[in-house]
Amino acid sequence: MNKTEKVESISQIKELVEKSDAIFLVDYHGVNVADINEIRRSFLKEGITYKVFKNTLFKKALEDLGSHEKFNDLLVGMTGFVFAGENYVTAAKIIKKQGEAIKKFPLKGCYLESEFIEGDKLDMIASMPTKSEIMAGIVRGVAGPATGIVGTLNAVMRDLVSVVDEISKKKAA
Repeated sequence: MNKTEKVESISQIKELVEKSDAIFLVDYHGVNVADINEIRRSFLKEGITYKVFKNTLFKKALEDLGSHEKFNDLLVGMTGFVFAGENYVTAAKIIKKQGEAIKKFPLKGCYLESEFIEGDKLDMIASMPTKSEIMAGIVRGVAGPATGIVGTLNAVMRDLVSVVDEISKKKAA
């Protein structure tokens, strides 16, 4: 890799880091090409970026940015980088699911927003609800009472129609 390619890689890393809400470091040692392609497809389907960079270039980019310093000790061996926006829980769920399926692909560590989280906390992150699950819960919470009110109003109207019908039958007789 020549100097120009290194500068371009560092620039790409900086851009990805700056626009990501979460960055996950995974160890892809021993993962075969077919499994990596499946993992990439899973991430891509959710709008999550998975890249592999040289650890030294990633360190250099972080030094230039002056952030994510706790990653430095984790940048050894075969490291894959997962960049997620606000759907970072989905990224954690994919890492967990794929890791369990192939018995590899462990999480080294991650930054969620500006908070560093150790790799052994993957289950905790993956068990959190996603943004879409939270939104669905809010909609259900708002719609539930409204549905109850509509049901109650319909029942009152039905009862009133029955009473009026009974009165009209009695007057007709």
